[in-house]
Amino acid sequence: MDYIELIQKSIDYIDENVQEKISINDLASIAGFSTYHYYRVFSSIVGFTVMDYVTKRKLQFALYELQNGTKVVDVAMNYGFETHAGFTKAFKRCFGCPPNFYRLHAPKSLPQKIVLAKLISNKTGGIIMQPKIKEKPAFKVVGYEFQNNLKNILHTRDIPAFWSQRGLDDGECETKLYATLNPPKHGEYCICLKTNMETDDFSYLLGVGVDTFDLATEDMYKLDIPSATYAIFTTPAVPEKDFVDSIQGTWKYILEEWFPTSSYEMDDTKFDFEYYDEHCHPWEYEKVSMEIYVPIKFKE
Repeated sequence: MDYIELIQKSIDYIDENVQEKISINDLASIAGFSTYHYYRVFSSIVGFTVMDYVTKRKLQFALYELQNGTKVVDVAMNYGFETHAGFTKAFKRCFGCPPNFYRLHAPKSLPQKIVLAKLISNKTGGIIMQPKIKEKPAFKVVGYEFQNNLKNILHTRDIPAFWSQRGLDDGECETKLYATLNPPKHGEYCICLKTNMETDDFSYLLGVGVDTFDLATEDMYKLDIPSATYAIFTTPAVPEKDFVDSIQGTWKYILEEWFPTSSYEMDDTKFDFEYYDEHCHPWEYEKVSMEIYVPIKFKE
């Protein structure tokens, strides 16, 4: 039995006993490792420390109970949080919003089973946690439009972070955007704009968020992004060499696993986009990650 199967046994145990008090010693015993070795192997394969993963998994299952009307205080007690405040704090840290807001949008089904072998075959580089659900107001983006072709690519969303590879324009466009526009916040957007499925032609925007279009030059593309509710997925943190594979694997998970089993469908009247901030800078972080924003609505 290989390491993946052994760690999978302990992950299955967490789900089956998610309301119980779970210790790293118990999990190590189930996997057949010493506690120290289990801690290292688990973190390497899963991408989270053991107890951080346990907490996040408890919160994912708590979402299901919240959606089905269980009171927050009861959910907190069910999953081992000593106080309502402690549960709320952990929830906000994990999902970016308080429980009472999330329950308005929470998935109606139990969390999907984590299958390590499948995630590894998708090359995500770790486990993709339940997305944050967030209502984002309208905003403006200014950048450069690039033309391309979809030859041999099934979906535009299978195209990973073109410019995360930094070979597209040697950083010149990014440098010019920041120097010219002086955006209020560091962060870059990659947004598919137009797709012609008959010719396989498409265009995408590389841009930054701005408060006004006033500083945009004639060669820049100006785009108003309407308000929307988004499912926000964070790619697992991986070494720079695995970044593009991780983005592709995360998109594959979203399209082929998350959407089919969730209570949502994509709101194709809005824009989906990839967002890169300082967490994708290998000179700042040993492992890099980015966010994928998918506009959603409840399935009819």
